[in-house]
Amino acid sequence: MLNRSLKDVMNSLSRLIFYGSPLLRRICTTTTAGDAVEAAAALGTTSTKSSSSNKRIYGRISAIGFTGGKVSDVLHRHIREGNVVRKEELVNCIRNLRKYKRYQHCLEILEWMDKSRMNYSARDYALRLDIVSKLQGIAAAEKYFDSLPPDAKNLYTYGTLLNCYCKENMVDKASALFEEIEKLNFSTHLVFNNLMTLFVKVGQPEKVPPLIQEMKERNLLVGSHAYNILMQSYACMNDLAAVESTLEEIQKDDTKCDWTVYSNLATVYIKAGLLEKAKLALNQLEEFLKNSAHRERLPYHFLISLYASVDNLAGVNRVWDTLKSHFPGCHNLSYLCLLQALSKLDDVGGLTEYFEEWNNCYRSYDMRLANVVLAAYLRHDRVDEAELLCKGVDAKAPAPYFRGHGMFISYFLDKGEICSALKHMETATAKVSKDHKWKPDPERIAAFFKYFEEEKDVESAEEFCRMLKKVNGLDSNAFLSLLQIYVSAGKMEAGMRKRMGEYGIEISSEHKILLNKVCPKIDQQ
Repeated sequence: MLNRSLKDVMNSLSRLIFYGSPLLRRICTTTTAGDAVEAAAALGTTSTKSSSSNKRIYGRISAIGFTGGKVSDVLHRHIREGNVVRKEELVNCIRNLRKYKRYQHCLEILEWMDKSRMNYSARDYALRLDIVSKLQGIAAAEKYFDSLPPDAKNLYTYGTLLNCYCKENMVDKASALFEEIEKLNFSTHLVFNNLMTLFVKVGQPEKVPPLIQEMKERNLLVGSHAYNILMQSYACMNDLAAVESTLEEIQKDDTKCDWTVYSNLATVYIKAGLLEKAKLALNQLEEFLKNSAHRERLPYHFLISLYASVDNLAGVNRVWDTLKSHFPGCHNLSYLCLLQALSKLDDVGGLTEYFEEWNNCYRSYDMRLANVVLAAYLRHDRVDEAELLCKGVDAKAPAPYFRGHGMFISYFLDKGEICSALKHMETATAKVSKDHKWKPDPERIAAFFKYFEEEKDVESAEEFCRMLKKVNGLDSNAFLSLLQIYVSAGKMEAGMRKRMGEYGIEISSEHKILLNKVCPKIDQQ
């Protein structure tokens, strides 16, 4: 139970009618109604950044995500208009784009900087290495690293490559690179932290304490992050006494004790089922934040999520009030964290109240919030409210609400309400376009075909296949299911083999057996 790390909680933070077709009309009348490296801080320019210029250039590059195009075209146009493109502006753009996993545009900026002969710093090479790894994979990252000039193979690029290996759980490569880093005398506390995190993730927590001891002996920084990893390693080994003694060691030095220590401790206790101890750790975290001069949202997000994990609604509401008093703006991530907590606590009333509050103050529409509320409504069979919510999202969101329609499809399929499921299937497929791709999950497709087979409804199955065709979902498995429906219904289709050929479907032995029954005359020719 203790093998999940603090990252699990972070992930949970960083974790919402149309009756026109003949198919719907027919069925409805007969059926009851799913950091490698911080962006470079040391910049090679001396110009003072213009905030308005920075926002303008970021806005233009960010818009490519919706309009399409290349970063280089945007930057060249920006220059032709008489503007100066400064390196620090571009690095800030990369920082912001990385938050939204816009790695392709990050890489295009870095490539443009390179071609424009902007001076690459040591950290810029590391930043590009990280982006290449995220976008193109480890092999491409290794190739880029190997291509670097000797002076660019420094502690930053070595550290970033190690981080890439650690994120991919590549123990052998990470260990070998660590030895090379040691020989080059490039080791830092970050290198050790990455390696220790890897060992916890891959189930080798016993390797962490010796590394901590080595860091101490070499006078490397053993900060709160390293201590958190150490606590996690002891938790994975079911040694709660060692976890608590580590906490006592941390508390002796204020410089090493930050809010993450208490949130990490609470997480350990929650995983161990020691809820009273977890509540005490959360109280300590609240007290720590009260006395902290440094204000940030993230610890309050953790508190809200952790209070939900111990079924403490009062704690969730109290921390939310404190968060709002310190940060009164309408922040999407804060509301998302709150809604996830309320959903976990099954507080549908609070969920509705705060979603409406956000709905009246948001600056940019975030469908993740609607996802949380819609899932909760459907879980509690509040279908009418869910339908209204879905329509509202479709009206306000910048893109079709495919996720919501997918949730409805799953919900109605589970309830056996095929008509309602098809309604949302048709609504979703009607919104598919060149810029907005979607197709239902294989499990949902299989559930539809299963229904048609049980009902021996070839006509409806064919209509459903026409929907799948619109979303490029008419594949080998779909034809296999369609053939089975024909067989179950005792019907034939002389042109089936030709149709499959037109779609480029490779005929397997399973297809052939069914084709012999569905179009025997053609098969014998």
